Amino acid sequence: MPVIRRVAIVGSGLAGLTAARLLGERNVAVSVFEKSRGPGGRMTAKRVPGGSADIGAQYFTARDPAFLQFLTDHAGEASFGVWQGRFGYQNNGGQWESFPDEARYVGIPRMTAITRELSSTIDITAQTRIERLISNGGQWTLRDTDGGSHGPYDAVIVTAPPAQTQELFANSQLQMLAEELNEPVRHVQPCWAAAVYFADPLEQPYEGMRCQDEVLYWVANNSSKPGRDDQGQWWVLHANPEWSHRHQDTSPEQVTADMVKAFQRVTGCSEQPDDVVSHRWLYAKSSAEETPGFRWFDDQCIGLAGDWLSGGRVEGAFESAKGLVDRILPD
Repeated sequence: MPVIRRVAIVGSGLAGLTAARLLGERNVAVSVFEKSRGPGGRMTAKRVPGGSADIGAQYFTARDPAFLQFLTDHAGEASFGVWQGRFGYQNNGGQWESFPDEARYVGIPRMTAITRELSSTIDITAQTRIERLISNGGQWTLRDTDGGSHGPYDAVIVTAPPAQTQELFANSQLQMLAEELNEPVRHVQPCWAAAVYFADPLEQPYEGMRCQDEVLYWVANNSSKPGRDDQGQWWVLHANPEWSHRHQDTSPEQVTADMVKAFQRVTGCSEQPDDVVSHRWLYAKSSAEETPGFRWFDDQCIGLAGDWLSGGRVEGAFESAKGLVDRILPD
C-alpha cells in the first residue's frame, strides 16, 4: 500500500465533503473539484423570490449516532434541526395514512447550510469539470475540460453519479473500471422537481406527502421547515422516476404545468400557483439493490463514494465516505 499524503476528490456533495473532512483529520492534504458554482450536490436549494426552496434532498434521518455527531462537529449544531412537520403517504387504496414518528432533519435556513459549513475549511475548486485522470509514476494528475492540469495526487476519490464516473473512467483509459459501472448506471433514476408558490397559504393535513400518482411521488410545504421566513408558501414537488424518464426531454414549461395539475389532483386544491420554478435531476437516485457501501481499487488508488453505493439516503453518503476513508487509512 503506497503512502497517501495528497488526495483529489471529484464532487462536493455530502460524500465528497465528508471524505475531505475525515482525510483532513488524518493529516492528508485534500483538493476538491466541483463542476457547479458551489458545493452541495443534491443537498441543494434553489433561489426563489423571497428566499429559497430545497429542490433536492427534502430531509434526512440519522440512524447512526456518528452521523449527527459528525455534522455537529464539522457543520455546527446551528446548521441543522428537526423538521416538526406532519408526514403522510397514500396507501395502495389511495387513502392517506400518517408516517410513524421519526426525527427528520433539514438544513437551517436551507439544506445548503450544512454543506456550506462543511466546505468552509476545505480547498474547493468550483466550476471545474474533471474529464480525465492521467497516471504518472504511481500518482495521478487531473485534467479539466478547460485544459487545466491539477496534481500530482497519491489517490483519487470520485463521488459523482455512476454515469458521470463511468465517462470519466472511459476518458482516462480505465476501461475495466468503467465496465464495472455498467450495472449501477442502469439503475440511476431521473427526477423532475418544481417549486410552486402560493401567496395565500394552503390548508393541508400534512407538510410532507408521499403520493400514489401517475406524475408525482412527493410534495412538501417547504415553508414549514425551521428557519424559513416566507410570506405565503413554497411547495416542492417531485415527479416519480418513471414519469420523469418519459418526460426527460419535455420542455420545463410543459413539465411544470403537468406537475401543477397533479398537485391539484393530489391535494384537492383548485388554486393556481403565483410562481413556479423547475429543475431536472438527471441522476437523482439509484434503485440498485446491491449496496457495497463504497469501492476501493487498490492497484489504482482510486475510490468511489456516494449515496448510490449505500442505499440512496443522505446518511448513506456519509456512511459511504466514512467507510472508504477507513479502508484507505485504517486506524
